[in-house]
Amino acid sequence: MKIGQAQLGHGLFLAPMAGATDRAFRRACRERGAEFTVSEMVSAKALCYEQKSPKFASRSKSAPLACVLAEEYPMAVQLFGHEPELMAEAARMIEACDYLGCKSEMAPVAIDINMGCPVNKVVANGEGSALMKDIPLAGKIIEAVVGAVKLPVTVKMRAGWDKDSINAPELARVAQECGAAAVFVHCRTRQQMYMPGAAPEIVRLVKESISIPVIGNGDISTPEDGLRMLKETGCDGIMIGRGALGNPWIFSQTAALIEGRTYELPTIHERFDTAMTQIYEMVDQKGMRVGMAEAKKHAAWYVRDVRYAALTRDRIMQAECPEDIRAVYDELISMQKQEIQ
Repeated sequence: MKIGQAQLGHGLFLAPMAGATDRAFRRACRERGAEFTVSEMVSAKALCYEQKSPKFASRSKSAPLACVLAEEYPMAVQLFGHEPELMAEAARMIEACDYLGCKSEMAPVAIDINMGCPVNKVVANGEGSALMKDIPLAGKIIEAVVGAVKLPVTVKMRAGWDKDSINAPELARVAQECGAAAVFVHCRTRQQMYMPGAAPEIVRLVKESISIPVIGNGDISTPEDGLRMLKETGCDGIMIGRGALGNPWIFSQTAALIEGRTYELPTIHERFDTAMTQIYEMVDQKGMRVGMAEAKKHAAWYVRDVRYAALTRDRIMQAECPEDIRAVYDELISMQKQEIQ
């Protein structure tokens, strides 16, 4: 599959997740098989308004999210909003790297439009998955962004707003007609949020409805889930979100299954060394206070399914510096060694 200048061998995408897929985590996933990553959500309105004054731009929270380093290629920047003109303006700035606050070293490989976020504060503004209730407006947004940039434009959507309005195939057709290069389909409705009950057959219906690439998303927690999504839906690639948290190896493992090979699980040392590298990077990039506040949840995800993990999560959450987390990890390793002896 090819999106813009990005040629993808297996079609393995890291999903954008607010508060999770920052630069340090994207690097961890990229080094372990993710072929295409996407930024955290960037508010088009916030980015545009922050640029109106150098004073506000210097304290911009949106510009750093849109920053693309050369080493991260291929990476897309995801925009959300409900006003076509602001979405187009923000996309132009990102493509040209023409904004204050934290400029990119290069343009992203694509602009992704968020039409799938289910959280209340986003849908309350008519953004994210709320756009699935207004297909004409969704089409105007896609058309505006496509017309504003030369980069490929992709669209991330859900199955629909609720069980009575499964309209992903309709939105996908509109996206294709408006010039989108690919669509990502999370096979739950907004009403379901992240509850059980994902419906991969929706991805298959979308794939049958359009000719541009379709990437399946939702409930891919293991490499086997990813392979199943590909086989059952005929989609062109898969996007992994929560299944990669604390487990960036899921990408290389899925690639192995696609190629017909077996895969190995990381050792506990590999897990914790990877976690510590990511945590130190987060602190380096964001400062101790913010970096540690965000790193602790990642540290806890890395002990998921590790024996005795439940005993240590509270201590991880009380950590004040990376060395405190390292001490917790070392104790877990020691406990396991003693058990073997």
